[in-house]
Amino acid sequence: MVNIIEMMLAENVVTKDAISQLVRMRPPRKISIANLINERMVDLRSVQIFLVKKIRQGAITLAHLESIDGIDLIPIIEEVAQVLHVEFVDLDATEIDMQLFSKIPYKQLLRYHAIPIEENDLNVLVVFDDPLDMAAQDAIQRIFPKKPIRIGIAKPHDIQKHLQRLEINESIKGLVSDIRRDLSQEGINEEKDESPAVLKLIDIILKSAIYITASDIHIEATEKNCIVRERVDGLLRQSFTFDKDIFHPLASRMKLLSNLDIAEKRKPQDGRFSASINKRDFDFRVSTLPTIYGESIVLRILDKSKAMIRLEDAGMSKFCYDRFAQAIKVPYGIILVTGPTGSGKTTTLYGALNAIKDIKDKIITVEDPVEYQMTGLQQVQVHPQVGLTFSTALRSILRQDPDKIMIGEIRDQETLRIAIQAALTGHLVLSTLHTNDAISAVTRIIDMGIESYLVSGALIAIQAQRLVRKICPHCKHETTLPSKLLEDIKEYLPENPVFYKGEGCKECGHSGYAGREMISEVLTISEKFARMIAANASKEEMTNQAMEEGFVTMFEDGIRKALDGKTTIDEIYRVARL
Repeated sequence: MVNIIEMMLAENVVTKDAISQLVRMRPPRKISIANLINERMVDLRSVQIFLVKKIRQGAITLAHLESIDGIDLIPIIEEVAQVLHVEFVDLDATEIDMQLFSKIPYKQLLRYHAIPIEENDLNVLVVFDDPLDMAAQDAIQRIFPKKPIRIGIAKPHDIQKHLQRLEINESIKGLVSDIRRDLSQEGINEEKDESPAVLKLIDIILKSAIYITASDIHIEATEKNCIVRERVDGLLRQSFTFDKDIFHPLASRMKLLSNLDIAEKRKPQDGRFSASINKRDFDFRVSTLPTIYGESIVLRILDKSKAMIRLEDAGMSKFCYDRFAQAIKVPYGIILVTGPTGSGKTTTLYGALNAIKDIKDKIITVEDPVEYQMTGLQQVQVHPQVGLTFSTALRSILRQDPDKIMIGEIRDQETLRIAIQAALTGHLVLSTLHTNDAISAVTRIIDMGIESYLVSGALIAIQAQRLVRKICPHCKHETTLPSKLLEDIKEYLPENPVFYKGEGCKECGHSGYAGREMISEVLTISEKFARMIAANASKEEMTNQAMEEGFVTMFEDGIRKALDGKTTIDEIYRVARL
């Protein structure tokens, strides 16, 4: 491994005195470029100029830069591209031409760490992780004897990640050829699409998504290709890329499975189907949407055998769990869980119901849709088409002599008013609301037209939550944060904080993350806080009162989890910084 700091010492970019100062600090600082920059012993711009020069000289490669913590690589790689007169390519934002990819043997791409991007009338753009590797460029050039190749560079980690993903496509090349052959044979009705290879391909897509614990599968037609993406831990990652002609048979078969009209491509459609994958039963909710290049098909994966998560296993910090667990034990009132779509609100509500359900209580839920089936509850599925909405279902539920009610989502003033009246007349009501934080939920309820004195009497507690990705345990290592970031969050940090990140490995799909955990804030409504709500206090006044009562914000809860090594500061900023 090249020692970049030794090179910097040799060229007086950094001095030995600066290194000694790091070591003499109490506690001693790790000798790293990030720490030298953070302690202002070297200028960031000087480091960037030095690294660009060394890459141009061939002393180091772009891959060496990825071992440096605490500096942004993109400006350096962009400057390298400018100096070497090559093109910088952001692979995550670029569509790879799969017909061009199939022209180059995959083993050669793997050997030379290269990816072909696009071909035009004049040249072929190929991305390399080492723009000075002439042997690699000559080998790829021989494949295109009539056109010169145009050299591009990208982050080496991105090249490795995309080559690994494209390896999957290489392994199913035969299956794609079979689909084309089946469709071209006489007697095959393209609309019925009885190609057995299509069924095998769908089976591979479903199995792949379930293996990596995806929550959704996106099959999309683009200008050049058909791409398959999977939502894992809240973020989409691309898993398959096919030529455009594969989209139609794939989409038609998906529609047939879901009992949709395969001839209808101009209107959105919704359906569902069930399948047994690896001896487990799954439901797939299917949605189609017309786009300019074809259609977008999204499958939501619902695991029928999924065990109900316990509230204590949801990932709440002990402080938030204690507050929330205490709130759900009250006999009547309304408890809200807030957050954006996909933040685990329904899972939290089910965990709460699981914790409080009792044979002595009648518990009824009204949901759209009923995703988990629980014993001991009466669960109602709303059907707006026949007039069974949240509000109409809630009115009927109140005539069923319930003790506890769970409303999947409060969407309008009518549902909210009935819920608050139920809470004021001796029922415990749990529901969700879409707001950014816990205190905003109070003002949102009042803005929806509910009188403040009713709100103050009904509210028991509000939990706001988000899901953050956890650091992959297989590639977790200590890291150094940039000085500006440390300055921004210093009020939440102890002395000499230690942070971690995932390097990215095969286990986590080179993302550096595996699994998700909750960060949250719990606002319990004290008597004084209730009086402030009734008096129409401002959000600022309510926030100050909550802080006096020990309220911990979701951002601070996230910082604590980053300090515990569970997630990264980048994740906390991504989901929780307003």
